Amino acid sequence: MSNRLAVVLALVATAASARAQAVVGQPAPAFTATDAAGRSRTLAEFAGRTVVLEWWNPECPFVGKHYRSGNMQRLQKEWTGKGVVWLTVDSSAAGQQGFVDGARATELMSEREGAPTAVLLDPLGTVGRAYGAKTTPHMFVIDAKGRVVYAGGIDDKPSTDQADVAAAKNYVADALAEVAAGRPVTVAASQPYGCGVKYAR
Repeated sequence: MSNRLAVVLALVATAASARAQAVVGQPAPAFTATDAAGRSRTLAEFAGRTVVLEWWNPECPFVGKHYRSGNMQRLQKEWTGKGVVWLTVDSSAAGQQGFVDGARATELMSEREGAPTAVLLDPLGTVGRAYGAKTTPHMFVIDAKGRVVYAGGIDDKPSTDQADVAAAKNYVADALAEVAAGRPVTVAASQPYGCGVKYAR
């Protein structure tokens, strides 16, 4: 393959990836992924319900901040209790930090008392790249009409310090409350922070 052709193909792939990324106000990209129990899950199966996507790397200290403090579990339990679907997505590739199989994902969630609807395993990065997920955690909220209504960080304190959780403005909690009340999301996008997603190369 010539260098020129390689550059053209790379540009095409980059453009396709950019088009596929989740855009606030637009329909959420469709996906199919296998969950930790080995079941095939799709976004379409949750049509008509609010969905949260949480990018997860169990070894990332930024993720650890929200699980050690109980912040992420509180959100999961509160909102799934109100009918929201919460999908935790692991896009770490095999051999990379954060990669787990289904059994280990289930074990870790149980140990940490996590309560997502499902943990989705995405070792090829298909779902992560479709959404443009950059960090762990990177959060998306999809409304009952299937539109992305929030994309970004979980809150406004980009640190690994558990003490910051209490004083943080939690963008995801605010977005979910506004969606539940039938109001537009005030902060619909923010800068995600955390460990870079460890995609397959």
